[in-house]
Amino acid sequence: MFFKLFNNYLRPPVLLLGLAEAGVIFGAVFAAVALHLQQDAAGLGISSPAIWPKAAVVTAIVFISLLALGLYQFHQRLYFKDALARLGVAFVLASIPIAAVWYALPEFALGRTDAQLAVVVAFTGLTSVRLFFMRTVDENIFRRRTLVYGTGEKAAAIHDIRRRADRRGFQIVGSVSQRGGRSLLAAGRSLEHDKSLLDIALERDAGEVVVAIDDRRGALPVDELLACKVRGIDVLDLVGFLERETGKIRIDLVNPSWMIFSSGFRITAFRRCTKRTLDLVVSLLALFGAFPFMLLAALAIKLEDGLFAPVLYRQRRVGLHGETFNVLKFRSMIESAEADGAARWAEENDARITKVGAVLRKLRLDELPQIINVLRGEMSLVGPRPERPEFVRELEKSIPFYPERHTVKPGITGWAQLRYQYGSSEHDAIEKLQYDLYYVKNHSLMLDLVIMLQTAEVVLWGKGAR
Repeated sequence: MFFKLFNNYLRPPVLLLGLAEAGVIFGAVFAAVALHLQQDAAGLGISSPAIWPKAAVVTAIVFISLLALGLYQFHQRLYFKDALARLGVAFVLASIPIAAVWYALPEFALGRTDAQLAVVVAFTGLTSVRLFFMRTVDENIFRRRTLVYGTGEKAAAIHDIRRRADRRGFQIVGSVSQRGGRSLLAAGRSLEHDKSLLDIALERDAGEVVVAIDDRRGALPVDELLACKVRGIDVLDLVGFLERETGKIRIDLVNPSWMIFSSGFRITAFRRCTKRTLDLVVSLLALFGAFPFMLLAALAIKLEDGLFAPVLYRQRRVGLHGETFNVLKFRSMIESAEADGAARWAEENDARITKVGAVLRKLRLDELPQIINVLRGEMSLVGPRPERPEFVRELEKSIPFYPERHTVKPGITGWAQLRYQYGSSEHDAIEKLQYDLYYVKNHSLMLDLVIMLQTAEVVLWGKGAR
């Protein structure tokens, strides 16, 4: 079973994990007060007017910190020691806003001893819950039982999913061959279509059927699929299934008609209003908070390159509906990086990057001036990364559906940045486009907030920095 909220899927195991860990944090505050007062925790009662507001504030802030550190990403596999490290960092991050709230609103503050006990109890509880989750999430009890109809090239796209993390949500219970069709699967991996799809699905306790045949013309068993549908077995097309499981839209499998008739790809006036409001509010707050770091970055550039060296770098990028604008960044390369005027992809260990620039890129501080682009309305906080016109012209010629990424404003951060490493080639551009199209199709206020929060993980762990 899947829950869909604002066009985005909520995975049952992640939802259960979030509820369990929120309960642990909330209960830890009561347990800490009870231990301090040497009382029975049950005697205090969750409805205690003196405690539950304090517990609610702590729970909300710590939970947001856990989300920001990527601890609720279903498609991310973490070793237990990595999860422990992120839990520790999340508690440190949470301590800053908690301290601010307690200073501004003393009635919500815990005593020093209560706070220390709450941290110990909460961290112990979260560690235990996380360990249980990591040992059970890959078990079949949390996986959707999937019957694939097709054994050709399209069906192979499911079997060939390489990332184990992308296979965590489903278990293939069989692949049924198309009548008269060829099979590209290894011997023993396909089932004969010698009975109805409904019978096969019931025999194998399938919860869904994915249609992945190479040619549907005159070969789609509509009656059999309808029989599955009315019996409560979901029927999906291949592109929709892969979108759900991998968080991207496979451009090698879609056609314009799918793009036209599928749900999503809608930008309403209300959505534009909420997105712009979020951009303005968060950008102003970010500009205020980041101003000291921006001054330090400018000073560091001047110290390395000289008093008269330029601090900002302006470069033409493609924005909404193909319009170009000047993106602002702290200069991280030598001044003569492109003296010949030729546009080049950034490379790993690029010799053009200065020492200060390497640090700025690693910490993503070089992107901070783009807050000005957001305030101007040229960019959004969340969206596909803007590319240079020279690259866009070439990529549009070779990559289908590339112009569709320009139907939303480019962003400082985005879905592709969370799910894929830094891109510096046409192959990387294709992979990033598939994630960008997922965002264009499913973007919402909730998805924007999640991406903004989880960008903290990208910065702290240096994912994709170059």
